[in-house]
Amino acid sequence: MKATAILFALFLAPLSALADVSGTGLAKDGEVISVDGTPLRLHGIDVLEKDQLCRKSGVRCVGNETDKDGLLNAECFVDGYNLNARLVSEGWALAYTRYSDKYLPEQNQAKSEKKGMWVGEFVKPWDWRRGERLPSDY
Repeated sequence: MKATAILFALFLAPLSALADVSGTGLAKDGEVISVDGTPLRLHGIDVLEKDQLCRKSGVRCVGNETDKDGLLNAECFVDGYNLNARLVSEGWALAYTRYSDKYLPEQNQAKSEKKGMWVGEFVKPWDWRRGERLPSDY
């Protein structure tokens, strides 16, 4: 009887790893998300780590002022397109209207098309840096 229970448990163990999880998603990093509190790794992909570099030759950046950290505020161009505008138009960056309204048209389009971050809810980065957070109902 005990052997039967062990065999039964071993038979069902692989099935317990199968899951169909639905609900509210929360991005943890490039390939880890949480869906209604269940942490998941996105299968079949890997992303660069926070401090890992990616190089691309042919990048041209133009700017004429520095920020408080001494970094050049610049527009960068890659393969004929404006990287700043592209990040905003794909919904992966926001127009930082404290400094410029230049990318508002791209942001408005990304928002209306629910691209990138606009598919869900988020705290604007400048508000997040001041401590504002989404409600912790996840």
